[in-house]
Amino acid sequence: MTSRHRPTTGLNSPAPRRRTVVKAAAAGAVLAAPLAGALPALAAAATPAFLHGVASGDPLPDGILLWTRVTPTAEATPGSGLGPDTPVSWTVATDKAFTNIVAKGTTTATAASDHTVKADIRGLAPATDYWFRFSAGGTDSPAGRARTAPATDAAVANLRFGVVSCANWEAGYFAAYRHLAVRGDLDAWLHLGDYIYEYPAGEYGTRGTSVRSHAPAHEITTLADYRIRHGRYKTDPDLQALHAAAPVVAIWDDHEIANDAWSGGAENHTEGAEGTWSARQAAAKQAYFEWMPVRPAIAGTTYRRLRFGKLADLSLLDLRSFRSQQVALGNGDVDDPDRTLTGRARNSVMISPFAIGSLSAELLKPLAKLLGLPQEGLAVNTDQWDGYTDDRREVLAHLRANAIRNTVFLTGDIHMAWANDVPVNAGTYPLSASAATEFVVTSVTSDNLDDLVKVPEGTVSALASPLIRAANRHVHWVDTDRHGYGVLDITAERAQMDYYVLADRTRADSKASWSRSYRTRSGTQKVERTYDPV
Repeated sequence: MTSRHRPTTGLNSPAPRRRTVVKAAAAGAVLAAPLAGALPALAAAATPAFLHGVASGDPLPDGILLWTRVTPTAEATPGSGLGPDTPVSWTVATDKAFTNIVAKGTTTATAASDHTVKADIRGLAPATDYWFRFSAGGTDSPAGRARTAPATDAAVANLRFGVVSCANWEAGYFAAYRHLAVRGDLDAWLHLGDYIYEYPAGEYGTRGTSVRSHAPAHEITTLADYRIRHGRYKTDPDLQALHAAAPVVAIWDDHEIANDAWSGGAENHTEGAEGTWSARQAAAKQAYFEWMPVRPAIAGTTYRRLRFGKLADLSLLDLRSFRSQQVALGNGDVDDPDRTLTGRARNSVMISPFAIGSLSAELLKPLAKLLGLPQEGLAVNTDQWDGYTDDRREVLAHLRANAIRNTVFLTGDIHMAWANDVPVNAGTYPLSASAATEFVVTSVTSDNLDDLVKVPEGTVSALASPLIRAANRHVHWVDTDRHGYGVLDITAERAQMDYYVLADRTRADSKASWSRSYRTRSGTQKVERTYDPV
Protein backbone atom coordinates (compact mmCIF):
# COMPACT_ATOMS: atom_id res chain seq x y z
CA MET A 1 0.00 0.00 0.00
CA THR A 2 1.40 3.43 -0.73
CA SER A 3 0.70 6.55 1.21
CA ARG A 4 2.12 9.96 0.55
CA HIS A 5 1.87 12.72 3.14
CA ARG A 6 2.47 16.43 2.97
CA PRO A 7 5.62 17.31 4.93
CA THR A 8 5.68 20.61 6.78
CA THR A 9 8.32 23.31 6.30
CA GLY A 10 9.88 22.09 9.54
CA LEU A 11 10.89 18.97 7.59
CA ASN A 12 12.68 21.09 5.00
CA SER A 13 10.49 20.19 2.07
CA PRO A 14 9.60 23.15 -0.16
CA ALA A 15 6.75 21.43 -1.98
CA PRO A 16 3.73 19.53 -0.70
CA ARG A 17 3.90 15.76 -1.10
CA ARG A 18 1.30 13.06 -0.85
CA ARG A 19 2.22 9.96 1.13
CA THR A 20 1.88 6.89 -1.02
CA VAL A 21 0.97 3.64 0.67
CA VAL A 22 1.35 0.47 -1.36
CA LYS A 23 -0.82 -2.24 0.14
CA ALA A 24 0.14 -5.70 -1.03
CA ALA A 25 -0.22 -9.25 0.10
CA ALA A 26 3.30 -10.52 0.72
CA ALA A 27 3.64 -13.79 -1.10
CA GLY A 28 5.34 -16.75 0.55
CA ALA A 29 5.22 -20.51 0.48
CA VAL A 30 3.57 -21.11 3.83
CA LEU A 31 1.95 -17.85 4.00
CA ALA A 32 0.44 -16.79 1.51
CA ALA A 33 -18.23 -28.04 5.67
CA PRO A 34 -21.59 -28.01 4.84
CA LEU A 35 -22.55 -24.74 6.48
CA ALA A 36 -25.70 -26.21 7.94
CA GLY A 37 -23.42 -28.05 10.31
CA ALA A 38 -21.69 -24.79 11.17
CA LEU A 39 -24.99 -23.05 11.83
CA PRO A 40 -27.33 -25.43 13.63
CA ALA A 41 -29.77 -22.61 14.32
CA LEU A 42 -30.54 -22.53 10.62
CA ALA A 43 -32.74 -25.58 10.90
CA ALA A 44 -35.31 -23.56 12.81
CA ALA A 45 -35.22 -20.56 10.46
CA ALA A 46 -38.71 -19.94 9.09
CA THR A 47 -38.06 -16.46 7.70
CA PRO A 48 -35.11 -14.83 5.93
CA ALA A 49 -32.10 -14.35 8.21
CA PHE A 50 -28.85 -12.40 8.07
CA LEU A 51 -26.49 -14.99 9.54
CA HIS A 52 -23.24 -13.68 8.08
CA GLY A 53 -23.38 -10.09 9.21
CA VAL A 54 -23.00 -6.94 7.15
CA ALA A 55 -19.97 -5.18 5.74
CA SER A 56 -18.84 -2.07 3.92
CA GLY A 57 -15.77 -1.51 1.81
CA ASP A 58 -13.75 0.57 -0.64
CA PRO A 59 -14.79 4.03 0.65
CA LEU A 60 -14.93 6.88 -1.86
CA PRO A 61 -15.44 10.58 -1.14
CA ASP A 62 -19.06 10.29 -2.28
CA GLY A 63 -19.81 6.62 -1.72
CA ILE A 64 -19.36 3.25 -0.07
CA LEU A 65 -19.91 -0.36 -1.10
CA LEU A 66 -22.32 -2.27 1.17
CA TRP A 67 -22.53 -6.08 1.46
CA THR A 68 -24.58 -8.79 3.14
CA ARG A 69 -25.74 -12.36 2.63
CA VAL A 70 -29.34 -13.33 3.24
CA THR A 71 -30.41 -16.89 4.09
CA PRO A 72 -33.94 -17.01 2.67
CA THR A 73 -34.74 -20.57 3.83
CA ALA A 74 -33.13 -23.16 6.06
CA GLU A 75 -31.79 -25.19 3.15
CA ALA A 76 -30.28 -22.16 1.37
CA THR A 77 -26.86 -22.56 2.99
CA PRO A 78 -23.73 -21.15 1.32
CA GLY A 79 -22.71 -23.19 -1.68
CA SER A 80 -25.96 -25.16 -1.77
CA GLY A 81 -27.37 -23.48 -4.85
CA LEU A 82 -30.75 -23.66 -3.14
CA GLY A 83 -33.25 -21.02 -2.12
CA PRO A 84 -35.65 -18.65 -3.85
CA ASP A 85 -34.93 -15.22 -5.29
CA THR A 86 -35.39 -12.84 -2.38
CA PRO A 87 -35.93 -9.06 -2.47
CA VAL A 88 -33.50 -7.29 -0.16
CA SER A 89 -33.74 -3.61 0.67
CA TRP A 90 -31.01 -1.41 2.04
CA THR A 91 -31.13 1.80 4.04
CA VAL A 92 -28.42 4.37 4.80
CA ALA A 93 -28.76 7.01 7.51
CA THR A 94 -26.64 9.58 9.30
CA ASP A 95 -27.59 8.15 12.72
CA LYS A 96 -27.72 4.70 14.28
CA ALA A 97 -31.43 5.11 15.04
CA PHE A 98 -32.11 5.57 11.30
CA THR A 99 -34.17 8.71 11.85
CA ASN A 100 -32.36 10.66 9.12
CA ILE A 101 -32.36 8.39 6.06
CA VAL A 102 -30.24 9.65 3.16
CA ALA A 103 -30.38 6.70 0.74
CA LYS A 104 -32.38 3.54 0.23
CA GLY A 105 -33.09 0.98 -2.45
CA THR A 106 -33.87 -2.63 -3.28
CA THR A 107 -31.98 -5.46 -4.94
CA THR A 108 -32.50 -9.21 -5.30
CA ALA A 109 -30.51 -12.02 -3.69
CA THR A 110 -30.36 -15.09 -5.90
CA ALA A 111 -28.80 -18.53 -5.79
CA ALA A 112 -26.66 -17.49 -8.77
CA SER A 113 -24.72 -15.13 -6.47
CA ASP A 114 -25.01 -17.44 -3.42
CA HIS A 115 -27.64 -15.03 -2.03
CA THR A 116 -24.98 -12.38 -1.44
CA VAL A 117 -25.87 -8.81 -2.36
CA LYS A 118 -23.96 -5.57 -2.82
CA ALA A 119 -25.15 -1.99 -3.02
CA ASP A 120 -22.73 0.60 -4.39
CA ILE A 121 -24.03 3.77 -2.77
CA ARG A 122 -23.15 7.18 -4.25
CA GLY A 123 -24.16 10.75 -3.54
CA LEU A 124 -22.90 10.75 0.06
CA ALA A 125 -20.90 13.46 1.84
CA PRO A 126 -17.12 13.03 2.18
CA ALA A 127 -15.40 12.13 5.47
CA THR A 128 -18.73 11.28 7.08
CA ASP A 129 -19.96 8.41 9.25
CA TYR A 130 -23.09 6.62 8.04
CA TRP A 131 -25.15 3.74 9.38
CA PHE A 132 -26.64 1.09 7.13
CA ARG A 133 -28.73 -2.07 7.31
CA PHE A 134 -30.52 -4.52 5.04
CA SER A 135 -34.04 -5.96 5.29
CA ALA A 136 -35.73 -9.03 3.80
CA GLY A 137 -39.11 -10.60 4.49
CA GLY A 138 -39.73 -8.40 7.51
CA THR A 139 -36.32 -9.18 9.06
CA ASP A 140 -33.67 -6.49 9.58
CA SER A 141 -29.96 -7.19 9.48
CA PRO A 142 -27.64 -5.87 12.18
CA ALA A 143 -26.67 -2.24 11.63
CA GLY A 144 -23.22 -1.37 10.39
CA ARG A 145 -21.11 1.79 10.41
CA ALA A 146 -19.51 3.01 7.20
CA ARG A 147 -17.29 6.03 6.65
CA THR A 148 -16.66 7.80 3.37
CA ALA A 149 -13.22 8.96 2.29
CA PRO A 150 -12.24 12.64 2.48
CA ALA A 151 -12.79 14.80 -0.58
CA THR A 152 -10.02 14.41 -3.13
CA ASP A 153 -8.75 17.97 -2.61
CA ALA A 154 -9.30 18.05 1.17
CA ALA A 155 -6.51 18.86 3.59
CA VAL A 156 -6.64 15.92 5.99
CA ALA A 157 -5.07 16.07 9.44
CA ASN A 158 -4.70 12.33 9.91
CA LEU A 159 -5.90 8.90 8.84
CA ARG A 160 -5.99 5.73 10.91
CA PHE A 161 -6.22 2.18 9.55
CA GLY A 162 -6.28 -1.22 11.18
CA VAL A 163 -3.95 -3.64 9.37
CA VAL A 164 -4.31 -7.44 9.42
CA SER A 165 -3.18 -10.52 7.51
CA CYS A 166 -3.34 -14.32 7.55
CA ALA A 167 -6.31 -15.54 9.59
CA ASN A 168 -6.45 -19.34 9.73
CA TRP A 169 -9.80 -20.43 11.20
CA GLU A 170 -8.52 -23.72 12.58
CA ALA A 171 -5.44 -22.23 14.27
CA GLY A 172 -7.30 -19.95 16.65
CA TYR A 173 -9.92 -17.31 17.28
CA PHE A 174 -10.11 -13.91 15.65
CA ALA A 175 -9.66 -11.83 18.79
CA ALA A 176 -7.48 -9.43 16.79
CA TYR A 177 -10.57 -8.42 14.83
CA ARG A 178 -12.50 -7.82 18.07
CA HIS A 179 -9.83 -5.51 19.45
CA LEU A 180 -9.85 -3.46 16.26
CA ALA A 181 -13.65 -3.37 16.20
CA VAL A 182 -13.98 -1.81 19.65
CA ARG A 183 -11.46 0.99 19.03
CA GLY A 184 -13.99 3.25 17.33
CA ASP A 185 -11.27 5.39 15.72
CA LEU A 186 -10.59 3.66 12.39
CA ASP A 187 -11.21 5.32 9.05
CA ALA A 188 -10.99 1.83 7.54
CA TRP A 189 -9.18 -1.46 8.01
CA LEU A 190 -6.87 -3.12 5.54
CA HIS A 191 -6.80 -6.86 4.96
CA LEU A 192 -3.53 -7.78 3.25
CA GLY A 193 -4.59 -11.25 2.17
CA ASP A 194 -5.17 -14.85 3.29
CA TYR A 195 -8.61 -13.90 4.56
CA ILE A 196 -9.46 -17.60 4.21
CA TYR A 197 -7.36 -20.78 3.81
CA GLU A 198 -8.03 -23.51 1.29
CA TYR A 199 -6.57 -26.55 3.08
CA PRO A 200 -8.49 -29.62 4.32
CA ALA A 201 -9.27 -29.95 8.01
CA GLY A 202 -6.24 -30.43 10.24
CA GLU A 203 -3.61 -30.12 7.52
CA TYR A 204 -2.26 -26.61 7.90
CA GLY A 205 -0.87 -24.55 10.73
CA THR A 206 -2.64 -25.88 13.81
CA ARG A 207 0.38 -26.95 15.89
CA GLY A 208 -0.99 -30.47 15.88
CA THR A 209 -4.42 -29.49 17.22
CA SER A 210 -7.27 -27.70 15.50
CA VAL A 211 -8.75 -25.07 17.79
CA ARG A 212 -11.99 -25.19 15.79
CA SER A 213 -13.01 -27.06 12.67
CA HIS A 214 -13.64 -25.34 9.40
CA ALA A 215 -15.98 -26.38 6.62
CA PRO A 216 -15.97 -28.16 4.29
CA ALA A 217 -13.61 -30.74 5.78
CA HIS A 218 -11.91 -31.41 2.45
CA GLU A 219 -9.62 -29.09 0.48
CA ILE A 220 -11.70 -26.54 -1.37
CA THR A 221 -11.52 -26.67 -5.17
CA THR A 222 -15.01 -25.97 -6.53
CA LEU A 223 -17.27 -22.91 -6.50
CA ALA A 224 -19.50 -24.54 -3.88
CA ASP A 225 -16.42 -25.32 -1.75
CA TYR A 226 -15.12 -21.76 -1.81
CA ARG A 227 -18.57 -20.38 -1.04
CA ILE A 228 -18.92 -22.72 1.96
CA ARG A 229 -15.48 -21.74 3.30
CA HIS A 230 -16.20 -18.01 2.95
CA GLY A 231 -19.52 -18.58 4.68
CA ARG A 232 -17.84 -20.40 7.55
CA TYR A 233 -15.40 -17.55 8.14
CA LYS A 234 -18.16 -14.96 8.14
CA THR A 235 -19.94 -16.73 10.99
CA ASP A 236 -17.12 -15.61 13.29
CA PRO A 237 -18.57 -12.98 15.69
CA ASP A 238 -15.36 -10.95 15.91
CA LEU A 239 -15.00 -10.79 12.13
CA GLN A 240 -18.65 -9.75 11.88
CA ALA A 241 -18.07 -7.07 14.52
CA LEU A 242 -15.12 -5.56 12.66
CA HIS A 243 -16.96 -5.59 9.35
CA ALA A 244 -19.86 -3.78 11.05
CA ALA A 245 -17.56 -1.23 12.70
CA ALA A 246 -15.59 0.17 9.75
CA PRO A 247 -15.14 -0.28 6.00
CA VAL A 248 -12.61 -2.83 4.82
CA VAL A 249 -10.13 -2.40 1.99
CA ALA A 250 -9.15 -5.94 1.04
CA ILE A 251 -6.84 -7.67 -1.41
CA TRP A 252 -6.28 -11.36 -1.92
CA ASP A 253 -3.03 -13.28 -1.58
CA ASP A 254 -2.61 -16.96 -2.41
CA HIS A 255 -4.75 -18.89 0.10
CA GLU A 256 -7.96 -17.31 -1.13
CA ILE A 257 -7.19 -19.51 -4.16
CA ALA A 258 -4.36 -22.01 -3.42
CA ASN A 259 -0.92 -21.94 -1.84
CA ASP A 260 1.77 -20.17 -3.89
CA ALA A 261 -0.62 -19.35 -6.70
CA TRP A 262 0.71 -17.88 -9.93
CA SER A 263 -0.97 -17.05 -13.23
CA GLY A 264 -0.84 -20.63 -14.51
CA GLY A 265 -1.12 -22.81 -11.40
CA ALA A 266 -0.20 -23.21 -7.73
CA GLU A 267 1.96 -25.33 -5.45
CA ASN A 268 -1.20 -26.65 -3.80
CA HIS A 269 -2.99 -27.64 -7.00
CA THR A 270 -2.76 -30.94 -8.87
CA GLU A 271 -3.93 -30.55 -12.43
CA GLY A 272 -6.51 -33.17 -13.33
CA ALA A 273 -6.96 -34.70 -9.89
CA GLU A 274 -8.26 -31.34 -8.63
CA GLY A 275 -9.75 -30.21 -11.91
CA THR A 276 -8.17 -27.59 -14.15
CA TRP A 277 -6.34 -24.63 -12.69
CA SER A 278 -8.39 -22.22 -14.80
CA ALA A 279 -11.66 -23.60 -13.39
CA ARG A 280 -10.39 -23.59 -9.81
CA GLN A 281 -9.03 -20.07 -10.08
CA ALA A 282 -12.26 -18.82 -11.64
CA ALA A 283 -14.33 -20.47 -8.88
CA ALA A 284 -12.17 -18.98 -6.12
CA LYS A 285 -12.31 -15.51 -7.63
CA GLN A 286 -16.07 -15.66 -8.17
CA ALA A 287 -16.67 -16.67 -4.55
CA TYR A 288 -14.29 -13.96 -3.34
CA PHE A 289 -16.09 -11.20 -5.21
CA GLU A 290 -19.46 -12.55 -4.09
CA TRP A 291 -18.47 -12.65 -0.41
CA MET A 292 -16.22 -9.58 -0.09
CA PRO A 293 -17.14 -5.86 -0.29
CA VAL A 294 -14.54 -5.22 -3.00
CA ARG A 295 -14.95 -2.95 -6.02
CA PRO A 296 -12.25 -3.94 -8.55
CA ALA A 297 -11.11 -1.44 -11.14
CA ILE A 298 -10.01 -4.26 -13.46
CA ALA A 299 -12.33 -7.26 -13.79
CA GLY A 300 -10.99 -10.42 -12.21
CA THR A 301 -8.30 -8.73 -10.11
CA THR A 302 -8.05 -6.85 -6.84
CA TYR A 303 -5.86 -4.17 -8.42
CA ARG A 304 -7.27 -0.70 -7.72
CA ARG A 305 -6.46 2.66 -6.12
CA LEU A 306 -8.23 4.73 -3.50
CA ARG A 307 -7.47 8.33 -2.53
CA PHE A 308 -7.88 9.87 0.92
CA GLY A 309 -7.77 13.62 0.36
CA LYS A 310 -4.40 15.27 -0.14
CA LEU A 311 -2.87 13.07 2.52
CA ALA A 312 -2.70 9.58 1.06
CA ASP A 313 -3.13 7.42 -2.01
CA LEU A 314 -3.81 3.74 -1.41
CA SER A 315 -2.62 1.46 -4.21
CA LEU A 316 -3.99 -2.08 -3.99
CA LEU A 317 -1.87 -4.66 -5.71
CA ASP A 318 -2.72 -8.07 -7.12
CA LEU A 319 0.38 -10.28 -6.98
CA ARG A 320 -1.25 -13.55 -8.00
CA SER A 321 -3.19 -12.97 -11.22
CA PHE A 322 -0.25 -11.93 -13.41
CA ARG A 323 2.95 -13.36 -11.95
CA SER A 324 5.31 -15.74 -13.68
CA GLN A 325 5.84 -19.14 -12.09
CA GLN A 326 8.28 -19.25 -9.20
CA VAL A 327 11.70 -20.45 -10.41
CA ALA A 328 13.76 -23.34 -9.08
CA LEU A 329 15.92 -22.25 -6.16
CA GLY A 330 19.57 -21.53 -6.80
CA ASN A 331 18.68 -20.59 -10.37
CA GLY A 332 19.76 -17.32 -11.98
CA ASP A 333 16.30 -16.91 -13.51
CA VAL A 334 15.31 -14.73 -10.54
CA ASP A 335 17.02 -11.89 -12.47
CA ASP A 336 15.32 -12.65 -15.81
CA PRO A 337 13.71 -9.38 -17.02
CA ASP A 338 11.03 -11.36 -18.86
CA ARG A 339 9.75 -12.80 -15.59
CA THR A 340 7.26 -10.71 -13.65
CA LEU A 341 5.60 -10.63 -10.27
CA THR A 342 3.41 -7.71 -11.19
CA GLY A 343 2.33 -8.37 -14.75
CA ARG A 344 3.78 -4.91 -15.39
CA ALA A 345 0.96 -3.40 -13.39
CA ARG A 346 2.37 -1.80 -10.25
CA ASN A 347 2.16 -4.51 -7.62
CA SER A 348 4.32 -5.64 -4.68
CA VAL A 349 5.05 -8.26 -1.87
CA MET A 350 7.49 -8.25 1.25
CA ILE A 351 9.61 -6.09 -1.01
CA SER A 352 12.68 -5.82 1.21
CA PRO A 353 15.47 -8.26 0.31
CA PHE A 354 16.21 -10.93 2.88
CA ALA A 355 19.25 -13.06 3.70
CA ILE A 356 19.07 -15.73 6.38
CA GLY A 357 22.47 -15.22 8.00
CA SER A 358 24.05 -17.60 10.51
CA LEU A 359 21.04 -19.35 12.00
CA SER A 360 21.32 -22.74 13.62
CA ALA A 361 19.93 -25.77 11.81
CA GLU A 362 17.14 -26.03 14.39
CA LEU A 363 15.96 -22.53 13.50
CA LEU A 364 16.98 -22.46 9.86
CA LYS A 365 14.65 -25.22 8.68
CA PRO A 366 11.41 -23.91 10.25
CA LEU A 367 12.26 -20.34 9.26
CA ALA A 368 12.95 -21.51 5.73
CA LYS A 369 9.60 -23.31 5.73
CA LEU A 370 7.78 -20.20 6.92
CA LEU A 371 9.44 -17.90 4.40
CA GLY A 372 9.23 -20.32 1.51
CA LEU A 373 13.00 -20.74 1.41
CA PRO A 374 14.86 -23.95 0.60
CA GLN A 375 15.55 -25.73 3.86
CA GLU A 376 19.12 -26.35 2.71
CA GLY A 377 19.71 -22.66 3.37
CA LEU A 378 19.80 -20.80 0.05
CA ALA A 379 18.85 -17.27 1.05
CA VAL A 380 16.30 -16.36 -1.57
CA ASN A 381 12.53 -16.52 -1.40
CA THR A 382 11.40 -17.01 -4.97
CA ASP A 383 7.73 -16.48 -4.11
CA GLN A 384 8.47 -12.94 -2.96
CA TRP A 385 10.40 -10.06 -4.59
CA ASP A 386 13.71 -11.88 -4.13
CA GLY A 387 12.49 -14.20 -6.88
CA TYR A 388 11.56 -11.32 -9.20
CA THR A 389 14.51 -8.95 -8.85
CA ASP A 390 14.04 -7.15 -12.17
CA ASP A 391 10.54 -6.08 -11.14
CA ARG A 392 11.90 -4.84 -7.82
CA ARG A 393 14.65 -2.82 -9.51
CA GLU A 394 12.08 -1.30 -11.86
CA VAL A 395 9.73 -0.28 -9.05
CA LEU A 396 12.48 1.25 -6.91
CA ALA A 397 13.99 3.03 -9.93
CA HIS A 398 10.56 4.48 -10.69
CA LEU A 399 10.24 5.85 -7.16
CA ARG A 400 13.66 7.49 -7.29
CA ALA A 401 13.41 8.80 -10.87
CA ASN A 402 10.10 10.48 -10.08
CA ALA A 403 11.17 11.75 -6.65
CA ILE A 404 8.35 9.85 -4.92
CA ARG A 405 9.81 10.15 -1.45
CA ASN A 406 7.09 9.02 0.90
CA THR A 407 6.26 5.47 -0.14
CA VAL A 408 5.35 2.92 2.51
CA PHE A 409 4.88 -0.74 1.59
CA LEU A 410 2.43 -2.62 3.82
CA THR A 411 2.76 -6.39 3.64
CA GLY A 412 1.78 -9.53 5.49
CA ASP A 413 1.84 -13.22 4.55
CA ILE A 414 5.02 -14.34 6.34
CA HIS A 415 3.39 -14.42 9.80
CA MET A 416 6.01 -12.17 11.40
CA ALA A 417 6.23 -8.46 12.16
CA TRP A 418 8.97 -6.37 10.53
CA ALA A 419 9.99 -2.72 10.21
CA ASN A 420 12.31 -2.20 7.23
CA ASP A 421 14.00 0.34 5.06
CA VAL A 422 13.78 -0.68 1.40
CA PRO A 423 17.34 -0.26 0.07
CA VAL A 424 18.16 0.54 -3.53
CA ASN A 425 21.10 -1.84 -3.19
CA ALA A 426 20.96 -4.20 -0.23
CA GLY A 427 24.56 -5.30 -0.75
CA THR A 428 25.93 -1.84 0.01
CA TYR A 429 23.28 -0.65 2.48
CA PRO A 430 23.37 1.62 4.49
CA LEU A 431 25.83 3.40 2.17
CA SER A 432 23.29 3.09 -0.65
CA ALA A 433 20.04 4.99 -0.46
CA SER A 434 16.70 3.76 0.84
CA ALA A 435 13.92 4.18 -1.72
CA ALA A 436 10.97 3.54 0.61
CA THR A 437 9.99 1.97 3.91
CA GLU A 438 8.05 -1.17 4.77
CA PHE A 439 5.86 -2.27 7.65
CA VAL A 440 5.03 -5.99 7.77
CA VAL A 441 2.25 -7.19 10.08
CA THR A 442 2.19 -10.61 11.70
CA SER A 443 -0.61 -13.14 11.34
CA VAL A 444 -3.96 -12.99 13.08
CA THR A 445 -3.73 -16.72 13.89
CA SER A 446 -1.61 -18.55 11.27
CA ASP A 447 1.50 -20.32 12.56
CA ASN A 448 4.69 -18.36 12.99
CA LEU A 449 8.17 -19.46 13.99
CA ASP A 450 7.64 -20.44 17.63
CA ASP A 451 4.51 -22.38 16.60
CA LEU A 452 6.50 -24.36 14.03
CA VAL A 453 9.32 -25.10 16.48
CA LYS A 454 6.75 -25.77 19.23
CA VAL A 455 8.42 -23.73 21.93
CA PRO A 456 7.04 -21.00 24.24
CA GLU A 457 6.24 -17.68 22.59
CA GLY A 458 9.21 -15.35 22.42
CA THR A 459 11.82 -18.08 22.67
CA VAL A 460 12.78 -18.14 19.01
CA SER A 461 12.58 -14.41 18.36
CA ALA A 462 15.13 -13.71 21.08
CA LEU A 463 17.62 -15.87 19.20
CA ALA A 464 16.64 -15.33 15.58
CA SER A 465 15.95 -11.59 15.51
CA PRO A 466 19.54 -10.41 16.24
CA LEU A 467 20.93 -12.80 13.61
CA ILE A 468 18.39 -11.72 10.99
CA ARG A 469 19.14 -8.06 11.65
CA ALA A 470 22.90 -8.64 11.51
CA ALA A 471 22.55 -10.17 8.05
CA ASN A 472 20.03 -7.56 6.85
CA ARG A 473 21.11 -4.08 7.91
CA HIS A 474 17.98 -2.50 6.45
CA VAL A 475 15.82 -4.47 8.94
CA HIS A 476 15.19 -2.40 12.07
CA TRP A 477 13.06 -4.97 13.88
CA VAL A 478 11.58 -8.41 13.42
CA ASP A 479 9.31 -10.39 15.75
CA THR A 480 9.11 -14.01 14.58
CA ASP A 481 6.81 -15.35 17.29
CA ARG A 482 3.66 -13.39 18.01
CA HIS A 483 0.18 -13.04 16.57
CA GLY A 484 -1.76 -9.80 16.36
CA TYR A 485 -2.43 -6.75 14.20
CA GLY A 486 -1.23 -3.27 13.36
CA VAL A 487 -2.65 0.25 13.50
CA LEU A 488 -1.26 2.63 10.88
CA ASP A 489 -1.60 6.35 11.62
CA ILE A 490 -0.73 8.84 8.89
CA THR A 491 -0.18 12.60 9.22
CA ALA A 492 1.63 15.12 7.04
CA GLU A 493 4.71 14.73 9.22
CA ARG A 494 4.97 10.93 9.50
CA ALA A 495 3.44 7.50 9.05
CA GLN A 496 3.51 5.36 12.20
CA MET A 497 2.76 1.68 12.65
CA ASP A 498 1.78 0.49 16.12
CA TYR A 499 2.15 -3.28 16.55
CA TYR A 500 -0.23 -5.10 18.90
CA VAL A 501 0.05 -8.73 20.03
CA LEU A 502 -2.47 -11.26 21.34
CA ALA A 503 -1.98 -13.01 24.65
CA ASP A 504 -3.29 -16.34 23.30
CA ARG A 505 -4.61 -17.00 19.81
CA THR A 506 -6.44 -20.11 21.01
CA ARG A 507 -8.77 -18.11 23.30
CA ALA A 508 -11.76 -16.20 21.96
CA ASP A 509 -11.41 -13.77 24.88
CA SER A 510 -7.68 -13.20 24.39
CA LYS A 511 -6.37 -9.86 25.54
CA ALA A 512 -4.17 -7.70 23.32
CA SER A 513 -1.33 -5.40 24.24
CA TRP A 514 0.84 -2.84 22.49
CA SER A 515 4.20 -4.27 21.52
CA ARG A 516 6.25 -1.70 19.57
CA SER A 517 5.93 1.29 17.27
CA TYR A 518 7.95 2.45 14.28
CA ARG A 519 7.52 5.49 12.09
CA THR A 520 8.91 7.05 8.95
CA ARG A 521 9.18 10.80 8.94
CA SER A 522 8.29 12.73 5.82
CA GLY A 523 10.99 12.82 3.18
CA THR A 524 13.39 10.48 4.98
CA GLN A 525 12.63 7.04 3.46
CA LYS A 526 13.92 5.66 6.78
CA VAL A 527 12.29 3.77 9.65
CA GLU A 528 12.89 4.80 13.24
CA ARG A 529 11.57 3.50 16.52
CA THR A 530 9.14 5.55 18.57
CA TYR A 531 8.22 4.64 22.12
CA ASP A 532 4.50 5.34 22.36
CA PRO A 533 1.51 4.27 20.28
CA VAL A 534 -0.61 6.98 18.69
